[in-house]
Amino acid sequence: MNIHPVLAVIPARGGSKGVPGKNIRPLAGLPLIAHSIRLAQRCPEIAKCIVSTDSEEILSVAREHGAEVPFLRPAELAADDTPMWPVLQHALAQMESIERCRYGSVLLLSPASPARLPEDVAKAVQLLEQDEHAVGVVAASKPSFHPRWACIDIAEDGYMRQSFPDGKVYVRRQDIPTIYRINGALYLWRRDYLAASEAPRYFEMPHAMLEIPESRVIDIDSPHDFRLAELMLKDGMIQLPWL
Repeated sequence: MNIHPVLAVIPARGGSKGVPGKNIRPLAGLPLIAHSIRLAQRCPEIAKCIVSTDSEEILSVAREHGAEVPFLRPAELAADDTPMWPVLQHALAQMESIERCRYGSVLLLSPASPARLPEDVAKAVQLLEQDEHAVGVVAASKPSFHPRWACIDIAEDGYMRQSFPDGKVYVRRQDIPTIYRINGALYLWRRDYLAASEAPRYFEMPHAMLEIPESRVIDIDSPHDFRLAELMLKDGMIQLPWL
Protein backbone atom coordinates (compact mmCIF):
# COMPACT_ATOMS: atom_id res chain seq x y z
CA MET A 1 0.00 0.00 0.00
CA ASN A 2 1.30 3.42 -0.95
CA ILE A 3 2.08 5.64 2.04
CA HIS A 4 2.71 8.77 -0.02
CA PRO A 5 2.17 11.65 0.17
CA VAL A 6 3.33 11.99 3.78
CA LEU A 7 1.71 14.66 5.96
CA ALA A 8 3.86 15.73 8.92
CA VAL A 9 2.05 17.24 11.90
CA ILE A 10 3.81 19.21 14.63
CA PRO A 11 1.34 19.53 17.54
CA ALA A 12 1.97 22.54 19.78
CA ARG A 13 -0.76 23.70 22.09
CA GLY A 14 -0.32 26.89 24.06
CA GLY A 15 -1.22 25.66 27.55
CA SER A 16 1.87 23.74 28.64
CA LYS A 17 1.79 23.30 32.42
CA GLY A 18 5.18 21.68 33.09
CA VAL A 19 7.09 24.44 31.28
CA PRO A 20 4.97 27.51 30.47
CA GLY A 21 5.59 28.61 26.90
CA LYS A 22 7.58 25.43 26.29
CA ASN A 23 7.02 25.18 22.55
CA ILE A 24 8.51 28.61 21.83
CA ARG A 25 11.12 28.67 24.60
CA PRO A 26 14.64 29.02 23.13
CA LEU A 27 16.84 25.94 22.78
CA ALA A 28 20.28 26.38 21.21
CA GLY A 29 19.25 29.73 19.77
CA LEU A 30 15.94 28.63 18.25
CA PRO A 31 12.40 28.32 19.62
CA LEU A 32 11.86 24.69 20.57
CA ILE A 33 9.25 24.19 17.86
CA ALA A 34 11.66 25.49 15.21
CA HIS A 35 13.84 22.38 15.57
CA SER A 36 10.98 20.17 14.37
CA ILE A 37 10.21 22.62 11.57
CA ARG A 38 13.86 22.66 10.45
CA LEU A 39 13.91 18.87 10.51
CA ALA A 40 10.82 18.61 8.31
CA GLN A 41 12.30 21.08 5.83
CA ARG A 42 15.24 18.70 5.38
CA CYS A 43 13.13 15.59 4.72
CA PRO A 44 12.26 14.99 1.05
CA GLU A 45 9.91 12.19 2.16
CA ILE A 46 7.55 14.78 3.68
CA ALA A 47 5.11 16.25 1.17
CA LYS A 48 3.58 18.75 3.59
CA CYS A 49 4.40 19.82 7.14
CA ILE A 50 1.95 21.76 9.29
CA VAL A 51 1.75 22.98 12.86
CA SER A 52 -1.45 22.24 14.78
CA THR A 53 -1.90 24.83 17.53
CA ASP A 54 -4.57 26.73 19.43
CA SER A 55 -2.19 29.62 20.15
CA GLU A 56 -1.85 32.76 18.04
CA GLU A 57 1.62 33.29 19.52
CA ILE A 58 2.82 29.82 18.52
CA LEU A 59 1.20 30.31 15.11
CA SER A 60 3.23 33.49 14.59
CA VAL A 61 6.52 31.91 15.68
CA ALA A 62 5.92 28.80 13.57
CA ARG A 63 5.23 30.85 10.45
CA GLU A 64 8.27 33.01 11.15
CA HIS A 65 10.37 29.85 10.90
CA GLY A 66 8.78 28.65 7.69
CA ALA A 67 6.00 26.37 8.88
CA GLU A 68 2.51 26.25 7.47
CA VAL A 69 -0.31 26.82 9.96
CA PRO A 70 -3.47 26.57 7.84
CA PHE A 71 -5.92 26.52 10.76
CA LEU A 72 -6.19 27.01 14.52
CA ARG A 73 -6.91 23.92 16.56
CA PRO A 74 -10.30 24.13 18.32
CA ALA A 75 -10.28 24.57 22.11
CA GLU A 76 -11.88 21.17 22.71
CA LEU A 77 -8.77 19.56 21.19
CA ALA A 78 -6.33 21.64 23.23
CA ALA A 79 -7.17 20.69 26.82
CA ASP A 80 -4.64 19.24 29.27
CA ASP A 81 -6.16 15.78 28.95
CA THR A 82 -6.75 15.74 25.19
CA PRO A 83 -5.21 12.60 23.63
CA MET A 84 -2.98 13.10 20.61
CA TRP A 85 -4.96 10.73 18.37
CA PRO A 86 -8.00 13.00 17.76
CA VAL A 87 -5.62 15.94 17.25
CA LEU A 88 -3.98 14.05 14.39
CA GLN A 89 -7.34 12.98 12.98
CA HIS A 90 -8.50 16.59 13.02
CA ALA A 91 -5.32 17.78 11.29
CA LEU A 92 -5.64 15.10 8.61
CA ALA A 93 -9.30 15.89 7.93
CA GLN A 94 -8.63 19.63 7.80
CA MET A 95 -5.72 19.31 5.41
CA GLU A 96 -7.48 16.91 3.06
CA SER A 97 -10.42 19.31 2.94
CA ILE A 98 -8.23 22.37 2.39
CA GLU A 99 -5.89 20.75 -0.14
CA ARG A 100 -8.56 18.62 -1.82
CA CYS A 101 -6.23 15.66 -1.75
CA ARG A 102 -5.73 12.35 0.02
CA TYR A 103 -2.60 11.70 2.04
CA GLY A 104 -1.03 8.26 2.37
CA SER A 105 0.34 8.55 5.89
CA VAL A 106 0.72 10.94 8.82
CA LEU A 107 3.98 11.61 10.65
CA LEU A 108 3.84 12.94 14.21
CA LEU A 109 6.76 15.19 15.18
CA SER A 110 6.50 16.35 18.78
CA PRO A 111 8.35 19.60 19.54
CA ALA A 112 9.44 18.01 22.82
CA SER A 113 11.77 15.66 20.88
CA PRO A 114 14.08 18.05 19.01
CA ALA A 115 17.02 15.69 18.41
CA ARG A 116 15.62 13.36 15.76
CA LEU A 117 17.41 13.53 12.41
CA PRO A 118 16.34 13.45 8.73
CA GLU A 119 17.69 9.91 8.41
CA ASP A 120 15.33 8.81 11.19
CA VAL A 121 12.37 10.03 9.17
CA ALA A 122 13.73 8.38 6.02
CA LYS A 123 14.12 5.05 7.81
CA ALA A 124 10.62 5.24 9.30
CA VAL A 125 9.09 5.88 5.89
CA GLN A 126 11.11 3.04 4.39
CA LEU A 127 10.01 0.65 7.15
CA LEU A 128 6.33 1.38 6.57
CA GLU A 129 6.73 1.15 2.81
CA GLN A 130 8.38 -2.25 3.02
CA ASP A 131 6.06 -3.81 5.61
CA GLU A 132 2.57 -4.14 4.18
CA HIS A 133 1.24 -5.60 7.42
CA ALA A 134 2.35 -2.75 9.70
CA VAL A 135 -0.16 0.02 10.40
CA GLY A 136 2.52 2.30 11.78
CA VAL A 137 6.10 2.85 12.89
CA VAL A 138 7.11 3.93 16.40
CA ALA A 139 10.53 5.20 17.51
CA ALA A 140 12.08 3.36 20.46
CA SER A 141 15.44 3.00 22.15
CA LYS A 142 17.25 0.71 24.57
CA PRO A 143 16.93 2.28 28.05
CA SER A 144 20.06 3.09 30.02
CA PHE A 145 18.94 0.69 32.76
CA HIS A 146 17.13 -2.63 32.60
CA PRO A 147 13.75 -2.71 34.40
CA ARG A 148 14.16 -6.38 35.33
CA TRP A 149 17.08 -5.45 37.55
CA ALA A 150 16.59 -1.80 38.42
CA CYS A 151 12.86 -1.30 39.00
CA ILE A 152 11.38 -1.73 42.45
CA ASP A 153 8.08 -1.08 44.17
CA ILE A 154 7.00 -1.08 47.79
CA ALA A 155 5.36 -4.20 49.19
CA GLU A 156 2.50 -4.24 51.71
CA ASP A 157 5.02 -4.58 54.55
CA GLY A 158 6.55 -1.24 53.56
CA TYR A 159 9.82 -2.65 52.22
CA MET A 160 11.07 -2.58 48.66
CA ARG A 161 10.80 -5.53 46.31
CA GLN A 162 11.66 -6.20 42.68
CA SER A 163 8.95 -5.09 40.29
CA PHE A 164 9.95 -7.94 37.97
CA PRO A 165 10.66 -11.05 40.09
CA ASP A 166 12.02 -12.93 37.06
CA GLY A 167 15.02 -10.58 37.18
CA LYS A 168 16.52 -12.92 39.79
CA VAL A 169 16.97 -15.52 37.06
CA TYR A 170 19.62 -13.46 35.29
CA VAL A 171 23.11 -13.29 36.78
CA ARG A 172 24.83 -11.37 33.98
CA ARG A 173 23.51 -8.23 32.31
CA GLN A 174 24.36 -9.73 28.91
CA ASP A 175 21.88 -12.56 29.50
CA ILE A 176 18.84 -10.35 30.06
CA PRO A 177 16.50 -10.19 27.03
CA THR A 178 16.82 -6.91 25.14
CA ILE A 179 14.00 -4.46 25.74
CA TYR A 180 13.14 -1.07 24.28
CA ARG A 181 11.15 1.93 25.40
CA ILE A 182 8.92 4.12 23.26
CA ASN A 183 10.81 7.42 23.31
CA GLY A 184 8.41 9.81 21.55
CA ALA A 185 10.87 10.88 18.85
CA LEU A 186 8.49 10.10 16.00
CA TYR A 187 5.39 8.16 15.03
CA LEU A 188 4.20 7.33 11.51
CA TRP A 189 0.79 5.85 10.66
CA ARG A 190 -0.99 4.83 7.51
CA ARG A 191 -3.68 7.34 6.65
CA ASP A 192 -6.60 4.90 6.58
CA TYR A 193 -5.66 3.38 9.93
CA LEU A 194 -5.43 6.77 11.60
CA ALA A 195 -8.71 7.94 10.14
CA ALA A 196 -10.68 4.83 11.09
CA SER A 197 -9.29 3.86 14.51
CA GLU A 198 -10.28 5.26 17.90
CA ALA A 199 -6.74 4.95 19.30
CA PRO A 200 -3.27 3.86 18.12
CA ARG A 201 -3.47 0.43 19.84
CA TYR A 202 0.29 -0.07 19.71
CA PHE A 203 0.25 -3.62 21.02
CA GLU A 204 -3.00 -4.84 19.49
CA MET A 205 -2.22 -3.83 15.91
CA PRO A 206 1.10 -4.45 14.14
CA HIS A 207 3.51 -1.56 14.61
CA ALA A 208 7.10 -1.68 13.36
CA MET A 209 9.86 -0.30 15.57
CA LEU A 210 12.45 2.26 14.51
CA GLU A 211 15.44 2.15 16.84
CA ILE A 212 17.03 5.48 17.72
CA PRO A 213 20.04 5.38 20.08
CA GLU A 214 19.19 6.37 23.64
CA SER A 215 22.20 8.70 23.59
CA ARG A 216 20.42 10.78 20.96
CA VAL A 217 17.01 10.91 22.60
CA ILE A 218 15.77 14.16 24.14
CA ASP A 219 12.30 14.41 25.68
CA ILE A 220 11.68 17.89 27.09
CA ASP A 221 9.05 18.07 29.81
CA SER A 222 10.68 20.20 32.52
CA PRO A 223 13.15 23.07 33.02
CA HIS A 224 15.74 20.43 33.94
CA ASP A 225 15.19 18.72 30.58
CA PHE A 226 15.73 22.05 28.82
CA ARG A 227 19.00 22.63 30.65
CA LEU A 228 20.21 19.11 29.94
CA ALA A 229 19.34 19.47 26.24
CA GLU A 230 21.21 22.78 26.09
CA LEU A 231 24.33 21.17 27.57
CA MET A 232 24.18 18.16 25.23
CA LEU A 233 23.92 20.42 22.18
CA LYS A 234 26.54 22.87 23.40
CA ASP A 235 29.06 20.11 24.16
CA GLY A 236 28.45 18.38 20.83
CA MET A 237 27.04 15.21 22.39
CA ILE A 238 24.14 15.66 19.98
CA GLN A 239 24.67 17.40 16.65
CA LEU A 240 21.78 18.79 14.62
CA PRO A 241 22.41 19.63 10.94
CA TRP A 242 20.37 22.85 11.06
CA LEU A 243 22.47 24.42 13.82
